[in-house]
Amino acid sequence: MWFLILFSPNGAYFLYSKNIYFCSMAGIYIHIPFCNSKCAYCNFFSVVSEKQKTGFLDALKREAKFRQSYIGNEVVNTIYFGGGTPSLLVPEEIGSILELVKNNYNITENPEITLEANPDTLSQDSLKAYHDLGVNRMSIGIQSFFDDDLLYLSRKHNSEHARQVLDWTQHTGFDKITMDLIYGIPTLTEQKWNQNLDIFFSTEIQHLSAYSLTIERKTALWQRIQKGQAKAISEEEGLRHYEILMNRAEKEGFIHYEISNFAKPGHYSKHNSLYWIGGNYLGLGPSAHSYNGVSRQWNVSNLEAYIRTAGVSGEFFEKEILSLDDRYNEYVMTSLRTSWGCDLEHIRNAFGELYAEHCEKEVQKYIEKNQVIKNGSILVLSNSGKIFADGIAADLFC
Repeated sequence: MWFLILFSPNGAYFLYSKNIYFCSMAGIYIHIPFCNSKCAYCNFFSVVSEKQKTGFLDALKREAKFRQSYIGNEVVNTIYFGGGTPSLLVPEEIGSILELVKNNYNITENPEITLEANPDTLSQDSLKAYHDLGVNRMSIGIQSFFDDDLLYLSRKHNSEHARQVLDWTQHTGFDKITMDLIYGIPTLTEQKWNQNLDIFFSTEIQHLSAYSLTIERKTALWQRIQKGQAKAISEEEGLRHYEILMNRAEKEGFIHYEISNFAKPGHYSKHNSLYWIGGNYLGLGPSAHSYNGVSRQWNVSNLEAYIRTAGVSGEFFEKEILSLDDRYNEYVMTSLRTSWGCDLEHIRNAFGELYAEHCEKEVQKYIEKNQVIKNGSILVLSNSGKIFADGIAADLFC
């Protein structure tokens, strides 16, 4: 496996490898804020009601037109419906949003179109309808194949239905499917985690996103733990699960191409890879973030305020112009998370000699600990280094 990233003077990104190729990519993320219920661990913006769906869709249309200039006329290669629970929108509503985006942006002929979905919101008919609309990648939030884990996480589906939905999805014609699993759950033993992985690998699905359970302040799960109503997580157990995951994925021929993402060659997420290589993206919907290489914007995390102001004034988002330090720090943070790594030569060319010298000096102690591997000008985290990715990146910041 090898990667080469070239950065052109006009900001276009070219990423070559034996398995993927991105060129001057841009993406659009669409945040659908509705959920049937709030998962106990979830810290993303969502509302447990669909009463304002019509107002939201109207505001989304206004915003899409209002924000046309943010990524200019760049070719949009990826469209991603996240949330919330995008699969709560009926196919006709997803279709109307796709039509809106295609009418207002320069969309490539065959974009990657991803729809996040929870198993309890999917049926054979809805899957076929999404597929017929052009959705070509399904991201399904399984989290675990054990009902006691799902109960701990306050998930709505059960393990039996999860397996049924995966079977429906594969037989509907989706050639790109990714599954979400969570490890480090207090009810998830090492044996059960191995069984979860057994089931995943047996499906022959070629992309896996696996996340360590984290307890965010003020979430329902945090409150339950504080009151002694739920068992706290064990960091040691979560680390052990992660080690098992890395070892098993490698044996099954999966590339660990980002800290939390594993894929067979040729099946990387183009949209998420766009974030990690520093490409431009536009976020539509409440709480959505945007980035164009110069500035970062984030929409208000309030549905009522979003519906009232989106596309009417600039009050529905905040904006910051990124300094050279900011851009360097973001490059280090995102590139170190990936298998193609952080390129000292790019740092030297894009940010200046002082930044390259700083990075090379600060990373030395991690090279000596075998947590970072240096191959020419490329810095890549080892498996042991991936456990400390955030801390290592922070140490290299300016």
